Amino acid sequence: MESRGIPTLCMSSALSITQAVNPPRAVFLDFPLGHTAGRARDKAGQRRIMIDTLSALDSIQAPGTIRTLDYRWAETDDWKDGVMRPDQRGAHSDDRTGRDDSPQYQLEADRLAVVREDDCPGCFYPEAP
Repeated sequence: MESRGIPTLCMSSALSITQAVNPPRAVFLDFPLGHTAGRARDKAGQRRIMIDTLSALDSIQAPGTIRTLDYRWAETDDWKDGVMRPDQRGAHSDDRTGRDDSPQYQLEADRLAVVREDDCPGCFYPEAP
């Protein structure tokens, strides 16, 4: 898209991953993963975040720039304590929901749209005819 003159912008709550990916331009919000556009049901806050995000399309000129948006999830950073912080043994504590290795679908119709009887169990994209 960028090569065709259409600017793109990445919204991120994972700064190190965004730095590694090096998108053309990005905004970083130091919020919990999954809340990149703000708190659920906080329409006013989400609107402010989106306005600041979209304004970055005009103001970011240097490729690879990541602009940190000046919002705080909470008064303190205590919310970060349970999220992937190393403990004294060097292991990571993680209070997120565990992962499931099998695909998850919101609706049965979603599953049927990607899984066919003649496909292998892990194949989501049938081979072209």
